Amino acid sequence: MQKLNLLTAFLLLPIQLFSQSGRVYDNLSMTSKILDSERKYAIYLPPDYETSERSYPVLYLLHGGGDDQTGWIQFGEVLHIADKAINEGAATPMIIVMPDAQTGRRGYFNDIKGEWRYEDFFFEEFIPYVEKTYRIKGEKRYRAVTGLSMGGGGSFIYALHHPEMFSSSCPLSAGTGPLSMEDLKNSVERRGLQGATDAELEAYFKSQSVLYLIENMSDDQKRAVRWYIDCGDDDFLYEGNSLVHIAMRKKEISHEFRVRDGGHTWTYWRESLPEVLSFISDAFHQY
Repeated sequence: MQKLNLLTAFLLLPIQLFSQSGRVYDNLSMTSKILDSERKYAIYLPPDYETSERSYPVLYLLHGGGDDQTGWIQFGEVLHIADKAINEGAATPMIIVMPDAQTGRRGYFNDIKGEWRYEDFFFEEFIPYVEKTYRIKGEKRYRAVTGLSMGGGGSFIYALHHPEMFSSSCPLSAGTGPLSMEDLKNSVERRGLQGATDAELEAYFKSQSVLYLIENMSDDQKRAVRWYIDCGDDDFLYEGNSLVHIAMRKKEISHEFRVRDGGHTWTYWRESLPEVLSFISDAFHQY
């Protein structure tokens, strides 16, 4: 019986070794001088983080409107999905960072008056803090960004504003900002832009319209970022994502565009995440 137990344990050992679990922490925080507040974030650490001394690539994973830094953990099942992708070899081990963009004001961008500067916080304080605190490879090649809905808009704009920072950007069911100045003016109240001058509205449009930024992209930036865009055929944001795809085709900007059956739901995004992890891992690997 003892020999049988030892044999069973030996046979199970490879499964145990290759099915290790990472860890998630969903209530961490840092102090922001720019936003004058404590900013919460969540993080996924890959299975071998605690037992190795190596540094890892990093994915910034942005939540949607109405959620916070716990959304991808609670509803997106990031622990299970990332563990599975890494253990099966579909994705390279990586750190996944999930900031909170719901507290104080909602959104990933600076407001039109410059009174709430979330984008400045993200690049000037948050990324440096995270990449100093954890064992993260700090080069562009090993950094990626993705997100859903409002966070998909964040992953579009962040990579368009800072192509020198990210090897890959993967907007999911993304908000693409105003499609035209007329569209912006028709949605001023909804976007919280009441009282803005025409000059401020124009500046806002030029900085927050994904379509405008794509159509005015310089030739030397066309291959700066690897793009993976995914939006369901029943999603209410399908038009903006489709127009961005068409604009990228016309500008000859290399990208992947996926349309699957589904809507603006966690079921859809949970199915998207494994593909995202595989896509960004292609940049993290050496071939």
